[in-house]
Amino acid sequence: MAEVKESSFMQEEDKKPRIKVERKPGEPTPAFKGASWAALAIGLSAYLIGLFNASMELNEKGYYFAVLVFGLYAAVSLQKAVRDREEDIPVSGIYYGLSWLAVIIAILLMAIGLYNAGSIILSEKGFYGMAFVLSLFAAITIQKNIRDTQQAKYRA
Repeated sequence: MAEVKESSFMQEEDKKPRIKVERKPGEPTPAFKGASWAALAIGLSAYLIGLFNASMELNEKGYYFAVLVFGLYAAVSLQKAVRDREEDIPVSGIYYGLSWLAVIIAILLMAIGLYNAGSIILSEKGFYGMAFVLSLFAAITIQKNIRDTQQAKYRA
């Protein structure tokens, strides 16, 4: 008897008109775009709130802030260079190599800074590292979403 009620409910549900957001082929879903922006907001706010509340010298805070900004820019630049090459858009070898080098340097600067930070306990070091990586990944994803959305508009 329960099966009959369940199937009749499903039939009633199917009769309701569904609102479907029209997306162009290749365009990311609104949920994916929202998740990307949320990840960036969470990563950045966690990192910056932790930095603001940290009991370190102002020059140390400036170092970690500069590494974050450098890393975000480098990650977005690398994503663009890799994507351009994939789509046969000319990218000079120097720019491509510098993009990779900048991301590697940003990650190394963060790792070396955290390794040598005597005033930060191990759990805080992990916190900063994870917030940094989350922010970089989210920035790459947002840049990809923006580019995919623009390309989908031009294709249609």
